[in-house]
Amino acid sequence: EVQLVESGGGLVQAGGSLRLSCAASGITFDEYAIGWFRQAPGKEREGVSCISSTSISNTYYADSAKGRFTISSDNAKNTVYLQMNSLKPEDTGVYYCAARPYPISYVSSDYNYWGQGTQVTVSS
Repeated sequence: EVQLVESGGGLVQAGGSLRLSCAASGITFDEYAIGWFRQAPGKEREGVSCISSTSISNTYYADSAKGRFTISSDNAKNTVYLQMNSLKPEDTGVYYCAARPYPISYVSSDYNYWGQGTQVTVSS
């Protein structure tokens, strides 16, 4: 059974930082791409960042995340992290991680497996 478990969300003031974690099980981790998506109230789910876990150079960032967020992978722990710095109120939403076999994609419908989500709230 495939499981993706997110953690690390919370309430933070604008300008603050959070690190999200996505722990994966039930997949051959180094054969999958992991993506982070978020959904704000009343809005569609959007891609934030994704990574192929065998290559640190194969990453994608949405324009809204570039320069502020960093995605990384720890293959030994089957875990992907999303370090989020300089957070803004518009970063508020439920953050989901998702997995799919290669290649990476920023399109949510391309992903096969999803976690339950973790809430990120950025206050102004």
